[in-house]
Amino acid sequence: MQRCVDYQEIKIQEQVGRLALGTIPRAIVVVLERDLVDQAKSGDPITVTGTVMRRWRPVVIGERPDISVIVRANSVHVHSDQATQVAITDELRAEFCSFWAEHARRPMHARDIIVASMCPQVYGLFYVKLAVMLVLISGVAHCDASGLRVRGEAHMLLVGDPGTAKSQFLKYAAKLVPRSVLTTGIGSTSAGLTVTAVRDGPEWQLEAGALVLADRGLCCIDEFGSIREAEKSTILEAMEQQSISVAKAGIVCKLNARCTVLAAMNPKGKYDVQSSLAINTALSTPLLSRFDLVLVLLDSHDEQWDSRVASFLLADPSAGGPDKDKETDHATAAADSEVSDIWPFDKVQAYIAYVKSTFQPQSTPASEQVLTRYYQLQRQRDTLNAARTTIRLLESLIRLAQAHARLMFRDKVMLQDAIIAVVLMETTMLSASILGSTDALHTTFPEDSDLFYAELQDLVLQRLDLAHLADSGDV
Repeated sequence: MQRCVDYQEIKIQEQVGRLALGTIPRAIVVVLERDLVDQAKSGDPITVTGTVMRRWRPVVIGERPDISVIVRANSVHVHSDQATQVAITDELRAEFCSFWAEHARRPMHARDIIVASMCPQVYGLFYVKLAVMLVLISGVAHCDASGLRVRGEAHMLLVGDPGTAKSQFLKYAAKLVPRSVLTTGIGSTSAGLTVTAVRDGPEWQLEAGALVLADRGLCCIDEFGSIREAEKSTILEAMEQQSISVAKAGIVCKLNARCTVLAAMNPKGKYDVQSSLAINTALSTPLLSRFDLVLVLLDSHDEQWDSRVASFLLADPSAGGPDKDKETDHATAAADSEVSDIWPFDKVQAYIAYVKSTFQPQSTPASEQVLTRYYQLQRQRDTLNAARTTIRLLESLIRLAQAHARLMFRDKVMLQDAIIAVVLMETTMLSASILGSTDALHTTFPEDSDLFYAELQDLVLQRLDLAHLADSGDV
């Protein structure tokens, strides 16, 4: 009497982020039976416990018999939380709390210490470092009564001339986030970014691409403009709905792609400030509207700025060779950085993971008024940037304000967070209607962060006709 049980074969592959340089990830087939079937999906990080066995391929006349090694699984554990990959000890939690308690009177200075720890080998770029930090932290996802999910992950696009440190930010961000995938537009096809169907004998199997492998993590795409137009359309669903629908080779399913997209590209030719962003980047309107922030880095010739950058690089011995130790790099960068006492790499990584898993910020009436008034103002001035002034603009402002509240170590979105979200949106050079055109490249850290923020707050509230909020106490 024959008995039938549920049966499934999956292929597990080494995590790309843990491989040595130049190493190709290896894979092995795992056999799942009974209740282990369908526990994991493509792209999930799992731990498998089982027995290694040999399996003979079907014998064919005239061909050499082949034998393969497989694993017959006894248990499958799916790791769904990236925070488990970062060690957050009780000492670190106490250190974070004491840090903010010491800087209770100067909160913006404390924030700038953390922001300066982002890619410390790059001089200046204050707004870019702040924007990358907020994108990595991201906002809070929520579902309404009908079950519709609004993503909390923020996306960011860096458009700039060559030599503006775009790739440096992508590589550093990929190291900060435990579950991250770094790829280039030239080497990525639609299958390489999403999912592909591969024939293995008589069966078809799905192989996850970069966006699926980066689920609940970060996907960094360099040379974003090199992706062909037909392949750019495949990531539209992944960026907004956070899923990828597959209908290939008779396999119909939906895979999760809940990741943050951090992309970088060069403009198409010389950047024309008078033209719209869609013309300068040759990207479609639906794709541009999915990015929460689009920072434009123009390498204009500034003799004073070039002199300061040269002095910073020449004074930093860690820039001389790639064989320096990591601790030496950060110690030297800390000595020559604009903000002293920057955090080491491991501490910044633990802080990002901790605030993402701990705080779920809720909005306050003052912050809602600022974001709503700014959104209404942008809708009235959408002559040049209609691709950006959609309802997604308001959602992006909410995500940035929530991320800044997490960065400030609190669970309420205050007026301060809404002001910073508006200022960052103004630095995109797409909708400079309040602060005027801001050069995101030639920006340094302010000498007095709290005084600098107070001036920004007065200017923004005055332009939005909300000056009375400054005296409400909800700052």
